[in-house]
Amino acid sequence: MRDVQLLKIGKETLVVASDNSGGIGLKKLDAVQVPYDIVGYYTFRVAAMECYSAGAIPEAVILQNFCGEEAWEGLVNGITRGLSELDVPEIPINGSTESNFSLVQSAVGLTVLGKRTSDAPLSASPLLEDTKVAVIGLPLVGNEVIEQESEVAPLRLVKELSQLDDTVLLPVGSKGILYELNRLFLNRTFLKSEINSVINLEKTSGPSTCFLIAFPVDKEYKVKELCGYYYHELTF
Repeated sequence: MRDVQLLKIGKETLVVASDNSGGIGLKKLDAVQVPYDIVGYYTFRVAAMECYSAGAIPEAVILQNFCGEEAWEGLVNGITRGLSELDVPEIPINGSTESNFSLVQSAVGLTVLGKRTSDAPLSASPLLEDTKVAVIGLPLVGNEVIEQESEVAPLRLVKELSQLDDTVLLPVGSKGILYELNRLFLNRTFLKSEINSVINLEKTSGPSTCFLIAFPVDKEYKVKELCGYYYHELTF
């Protein structure tokens, strides 16, 4: 199953997708020192990618800020950047800040509420003879996300690819590509040695800097055209 919660309300289905961030920000003890707009952007990315991959479009963003009141504006600016990349800038952003106590490290929780608009599969699908699989972007974590930003899969690609028929998307998280690949198909699991790829298949992808896509071979030209150099095919 995907990392989302489904809520059936009448004829509509809401998708709830969440992510969190800890030890990343501008506090003295943070492991990764970056401005809060970067924290907000990459935390939003993960939840938004889960939302689109589940066949939904974002309707609202809820932010839980444990970084202090001074961080709120930066976090919201980062979220707004992500919404602009997805061409949905008017979506409301709401939430709360912990202002009674000050944490020694930065911490953020974020939820995207989306409305399901397609029949994208929510559980594993079969691997067919003509199925192609690729990684879009590279797995990056920590300072790599900033230093190799040009290798991070753009949010616009998630939106564009999610609109293609017969494609399945799955964001890659902290457990790596191989783990997510083995959640993708109901009739096949893989050993690392069975996969041909120059990418580290077990490395964390941090804030989902890459994602998996499975599609029929007749969609190959379109997928490659959209993805350009972000496209990294996996063969078995």
